[in-house]
Amino acid sequence: MKRSGNPGAEATNSSVAGPDCCGGLGNIDFRQADFCVMTRLLGYVDPLDPSFVAAVVTITFNPLYWNVVARWEHKTRKLSRAFGSPYLACYSLSVTILLLNFLRSHCFTQAMLSQPRMESLDTPAAYSLGLTLLGLGVVLVLSSFFALGFTGTFLGDYFGILKEARVTVFPFNILDNPMYWGSTANYLGWAIMHASPTGLLLTVLVALTYIVALLYEEPFTAEIYRQKASGSHKRS
Repeated sequence: MKRSGNPGAEATNSSVAGPDCCGGLGNIDFRQADFCVMTRLLGYVDPLDPSFVAAVVTITFNPLYWNVVARWEHKTRKLSRAFGSPYLACYSLSVTILLLNFLRSHCFTQAMLSQPRMESLDTPAAYSLGLTLLGLGVVLVLSSFFALGFTGTFLGDYFGILKEARVTVFPFNILDNPMYWGSTANYLGWAIMHASPTGLLLTVLVALTYIVALLYEEPFTAEIYRQKASGSHKRS
């Protein structure tokens, strides 16, 4: 599978984002500048490429999958009854989530490798930046996992496996939802290390899907713990 496209792509696409498009450095309209950057990135991407389509599908599907299944379990408890234990049911869901995440990462990488690299990103400095972001992402993801525990990481709340108190240790004491932002940093670093405009665009999609997921997850989880607190007060 090819790692780059037409060797003339860099020169061709550079003209798209020439100085005139943003009015020069002395008169920059930053909204137009953002548009120029996006236009240049899109010049490297074939949205109909099967690898790119597969990456988009897996990126958008994964959060939808775990939210739908977890809410269904919270409402029906059918997985817990089928496995005879909420813990076993949660472990089974975690296996499917991990497999889907491996598939997402594979499709993300294949989409990058099948489309052109950006010469201006293909530098030692950019590679070092990408490696740093990747390391930061790994730290956030792993520290979040250890702070939450296995069931806390994989939606145990929806299975009735509730924590006694809010997690406030690192990295939750410096950042909300560090697991999601760590994952986003991983993909951003990976994209920069590959000098991949395709990877950068897909990373934006990763961040957007997490933001949308949080709009549904955070209020629902808060309601679960509100009900728990209400039930405790009634019993006391």
